[in-house]
Amino acid sequence: MTSVLELDAAFAALGDPVRRALVARLARGDATVTELAEPFALTQQAISHHVGVLRRCGLVEQRRDGASRPCRLRADRLTQLSTWIDDQRRVWEDRLDVLERHLADDGTTR
Repeated sequence: MTSVLELDAAFAALGDPVRRALVARLARGDATVTELAEPFALTQQAISHHVGVLRRCGLVEQRRDGASRPCRLRADRLTQLSTWIDDQRRVWEDRLDVLERHLADDGTTR
């Protein structure tokens, strides 16, 4: 079960366009910070900072592979976020269905 604080941290991390781009890149496969930095006009240090934010909220993990430290997306965390969003969508769809029925009521059931 994902706590509210974990959700807050993950959604806050994904609020940054660079971090969303990093997540999208890592969805295609593991990459080092150097590889992640290539398409950006940012320093490797700035990319490392963004990776650290993603790591702290559990969306990315890094492992040591010799001298390299490849990053990997944690798809299970994305699934948890998606599940939360789906739950919220269902709640609002149910509320809107109730409102629609109320507005469609011709008053004969009052």
